[in-house]
Amino acid sequence: MVYFLIRNGTLIDGNGGKPIEKAEILIKNHEIIDLGVEGSLKLPSDKIKYLDARGGFILPGFIDCHVHMMFTGFHFEDPLFTPLSLYFYQATLNLKRTLNAGVTTARDAGMADFGVKSAVEQGLITGPRLQISVMPLSTTGGHFDFNHKSGHQVKTTYPGLPDSVCDGEEEVRKRVREVLRAGADVVKVMVTGGVISANDSPEHPQFTAGELQVMVEEASFRGLPVMAHAHGSSGIKNALKAGIKSIEHGTYLDKECIPLFLENDAWLVPTMLVQQINMEKLESGELPEFSSEDARNVFIKGLESVQKAQKAGIKMVMGTDSGIGPHGQNLRELGLLCKAGMDPVEAIQAGTKHAAELLGCQDKIGTIEPGKLADVVICSTNPLQDIDSLGNPDNITMVMKGGRIYKDTEHDIRLLTD
Repeated sequence: MVYFLIRNGTLIDGNGGKPIEKAEILIKNHEIIDLGVEGSLKLPSDKIKYLDARGGFILPGFIDCHVHMMFTGFHFEDPLFTPLSLYFYQATLNLKRTLNAGVTTARDAGMADFGVKSAVEQGLITGPRLQISVMPLSTTGGHFDFNHKSGHQVKTTYPGLPDSVCDGEEEVRKRVREVLRAGADVVKVMVTGGVISANDSPEHPQFTAGELQVMVEEASFRGLPVMAHAHGSSGIKNALKAGIKSIEHGTYLDKECIPLFLENDAWLVPTMLVQQINMEKLESGELPEFSSEDARNVFIKGLESVQKAQKAGIKMVMGTDSGIGPHGQNLRELGLLCKAGMDPVEAIQAGTKHAAELLGCQDKIGTIEPGKLADVVICSTNPLQDIDSLGNPDNITMVMKGGRIYKDTEHDIRLLTD
């Protein structure tokens, strides 16, 4: 039995209330069992490890609702030169960087398979706990169809990884079943084109209403959700009308999209960080020519749409699309959400409490309170005064996931008694 007592810090518990100065948090094994002002807790007689927060700020472990752990940047030609095994070795570093950035749970939006998730769960590799979608679904010529105009196909494939392309309701139904058989926790579908697509544009809708309804139905048989890559307004509306509750990107929200979000109690995962990084790549000449105009338009329109969504009261959570951009910068997304209209408390909740609600894990993670898993992050700066400081992993001094410390930059001076 292991007890930790975290003390000498300011607690921001994720529930949106006033921070608790000089807080104490008592942890038993993997779970939070009590918290309060310093000196107010009844401590067990067993041996306790005391962790000194050193005046820092104690927050829940963060949740990134849109990552790609198997991507380390994205170029269409990568599978021509990259041995399959190298993707998995790179993923081990991507997972570790993500955890060190303060993200203790992540939803992978494509290509991480059941083996990657299992390796984290078994402690073979270090990373956030994962929800996986395995393989995004795409129409022929859609955002995850890697057949090009040249007639050549460049994609990563191996046994156990379902194909992405499916057309017609019967084929769609079978493909959803294959993805679920492969261990998916959520079905991912491309309902529009994308920024880095060679064959389409972000505004183009993909999949029919009937095909999308089949996906939602098949996922619902297992009590699982569907998440939709959706830039253009037509695709967004198609997804919402089909019952999809998680809209990724949501770049071109029009006046008809807003009420549909609210009526369907749906969530927006705006992934502003990847749009910011794409603009940085565009300015440095790193994007292919066919992506340049789309990247610029998506950056501008995406910010406008997030501002509209915030004003309308649409539920939004943190998602970064890391993998398309660098891993380990995840919490930069919180500062971008504030630039779009959130205050720091709302942004922190978008990355903790509300993100847990979207993932259906609110009874286990998302806030610091008794009965929740001990996912705890300590940062050296005050995020309520400088939300952007969270985006620098050097300011994240301690990361605990499930009661186990994975990062502690001040271990020699933080651990007071062992």
